[in-house]
Amino acid sequence: MTGLNADHGKRGVDLLHDPLLNKSTAFTEQERQALGLVGLVPDATEPEDLQLRRVLLQLGHKNTDLDRYIYLVNLLDHDETLFYRTIMSDPARFLPIVYDPTIGEACLKFGHIFRGPRGMYLSIRRRGQVREVLRNWPQQDVRFICVTDGGRILGLGDLGANGMGIPIGKLQLYTAAAGVPPQGLLPMYLDAGTNNEQYLQDPLYLGLRQPRPPTEELFSFVDEFMDAVQEVFPACCVHFEDWTGTDAVHLLERYRDKYCVYNDDVQGTAGITLAGMINATKLKGTQLKDEKYLFLGAGSAGIGLANLLCSALVGQGMTLQDARSRVHMFDVNGLLESTRTDLVDFQRPYAHPHPPTRDFVAAIRSIRPTTIIGVSTIGHAFTQPVVQAMTELNERPVILALSNPTEHAECTAEQAYAWSAGKAIYAAGVQFPPVHINGQTFLPGQANNFYIFPAVGMAIYTTRAKRVSDEMFIEAAKAVADQVPEAMLKQGLLYPPQADILETEIKTATRVAKLAFDTGLARVDRPSDIEALVRSHVYRPTYKPLI
Repeated sequence: MTGLNADHGKRGVDLLHDPLLNKSTAFTEQERQALGLVGLVPDATEPEDLQLRRVLLQLGHKNTDLDRYIYLVNLLDHDETLFYRTIMSDPARFLPIVYDPTIGEACLKFGHIFRGPRGMYLSIRRRGQVREVLRNWPQQDVRFICVTDGGRILGLGDLGANGMGIPIGKLQLYTAAAGVPPQGLLPMYLDAGTNNEQYLQDPLYLGLRQPRPPTEELFSFVDEFMDAVQEVFPACCVHFEDWTGTDAVHLLERYRDKYCVYNDDVQGTAGITLAGMINATKLKGTQLKDEKYLFLGAGSAGIGLANLLCSALVGQGMTLQDARSRVHMFDVNGLLESTRTDLVDFQRPYAHPHPPTRDFVAAIRSIRPTTIIGVSTIGHAFTQPVVQAMTELNERPVILALSNPTEHAECTAEQAYAWSAGKAIYAAGVQFPPVHINGQTFLPGQANNFYIFPAVGMAIYTTRAKRVSDEMFIEAAKAVADQVPEAMLKQGLLYPPQADILETEIKTATRVAKLAFDTGLARVDRPSDIEALVRSHVYRPTYKPLI
């Protein structure tokens, strides 16, 4: 943070109650004397490393990751700097706690573990008043709003207000993974009700107790929200997260050419999956255009991924029609094919002439894909016959089981490697441990969006981009893929190690920022050193002098 000096205007207990300013035991003697803190904190000034040591000790006494999540949220409410210092000290350990997979359990229990509000809760009852509501937020220079209506949280469905944990967690990853300064980030729940009867009957549920409105009414309210954001926070990019599949696609198309907006479920998921596909082709000695793809799941994530993949294929010289012909999709009602009458508009480009089938293995044998991508939210949908069919058809079958949380993964890493006799190139949406088979060690990668969207966010923050393009996510995918060490790639790891994720994302953000300058989307002058510009904006979790 910048500008935290004597003009903050707070003293004594008020200072200790402000998580942006509070240093707890790290206040200097001069600060204690000048700011009325003598006697209000222990009479020992501790370095930040010692504070971190105490946090790690206390976390070690917690029995579950949900307990650790609750503890860390409480820390964030009291000392933001120490929270981020903790997360950024060991991202491979803490990102799964503050986000996926622990965030799934936290959302299911959100109303029960709630300690205090964070972010904004914008109710559809406030129609006509959205500008006034947004002005209640204390920070005027908001750069990102991550907004959900809780309609489709992870693979868990309609969680309503309990979905607020998602935008809170997503924005923490902007900072922890890519260094986007936290003071410009606003998590938001757009409350239009819920169709989840369990929550409507739960006395501790925090949202409106009414069913969701018709789509037209919902979209009208979102229109008001988007217009209000431009007026109240003119430098803001809106990140849509975990809306129902059709709403996610249609809202993105509604706003993408008018505002600075993107949908992580559509574009971020597509970007990280594309990065894995790029590295899979490196292992196989092929190119993306040589492959054939079959998706299990044809919702917003699957369609967004297919669209971005086709854009990348067009970039390799294919026509859009030829690119789409390489992509096949299978949903709950079977293969998307040209006789289906139940498809929505954005699914139809992938409905090719083919005999109808509801048998996924039969579809594999008929289509002969080189890659299967699971975005179905159906745990264990990639059965042994599925993996074996892929192995019979391919020397190196690519198996991407992307659904989360863990119990929704289409297959585990161990299953993919065992059923393919070690031939599979595998990644999942959650992290699985290394797998040892017949003297070989395989490193399953995690196709997690946190490699992509925080870096794209940092590029947008740095360049003040006026729009977010699909090309930004393609460039981010290429940048992530390029940062996997060759030795690890040979062991099957498709994504960079998480331990050094900040450096990985700074390099990715630099390439996306360069694209923003190259394509005329940036609203700042182009510097001679774009990486230096990105690094100049990176948040570092250290206390600043208050006097």
